[in-house]
Amino acid sequence: MARRKRHEEHENHERWAIPYGDLVTLLLAFFVVMYSISQVNEGKYRVVSDSLNAAFRGTPTSVLPIQVGEPAATTLAAPIVQLPADQKLMALRQLAQQAEKAMGPLIMQGLVDVSRGEGKLSIAIRSDILFASGAARLAPEAQPVIELLGQVLAGFPVDVRVEGHTDNVPVAGGQYPSNWELSAARALSVVHMLVADGVPPERLSAVGFGEFHPVVPNSTPDGRNANRRVVLTVEASDSATVADAAGRSLTSNSE
Repeated sequence: MARRKRHEEHENHERWAIPYGDLVTLLLAFFVVMYSISQVNEGKYRVVSDSLNAAFRGTPTSVLPIQVGEPAATTLAAPIVQLPADQKLMALRQLAQQAEKAMGPLIMQGLVDVSRGEGKLSIAIRSDILFASGAARLAPEAQPVIELLGQVLAGFPVDVRVEGHTDNVPVAGGQYPSNWELSAARALSVVHMLVADGVPPERLSAVGFGEFHPVVPNSTPDGRNANRRVVLTVEASDSATVADAAGRSLTSNSE
């Protein structure tokens, strides 16, 4: 019986490509790891590590957030402390004492009035010593008055509302069409001066009442003169930073 001739198996000449491909992949991974380590950045290292784990072992197991690049600098805000009611009243009392001391000569002349009640402090200043008739720019001789108040207010954790008031005489010409605008502009002039003297702007507000909140009737020149005024309504803030509380303590100890 004739033997069947066995066909020779063809030799696979491309088997070398498989280990060569694995070697190239490992070399690439090695150089990537070396590069990431040379950058001395933990975030980049973890990114590469997790990527390699995902490629060769499955999904990465890291559950911590990855920081890429340099960590951003953080600014720590001053802690907020709540002021008890008795400390609020004490702050207002100390503020009133310092305001009366600073405004003493003007109080004696009847140009400034400082009063306190119902958790508020009121500092009323006659507009005649602050502004020219129909004007909202502070007169040069009035600036030291507001500077004194600003230096006192800056040392206390208080909120200040600056109110502008006029008499009932209509504005004659000029840039302000009515007493509304004039009173508001005067209040804003005082606010800007207080900010320049160190009072935090976030604790200031301005409002114009025009002639609609008189303290006395406008039927006489003296009455109209009394109604032309700027009033600073001061309230102790519900909260203050530690720096504010420390500044208030230093101010009270210096008395």
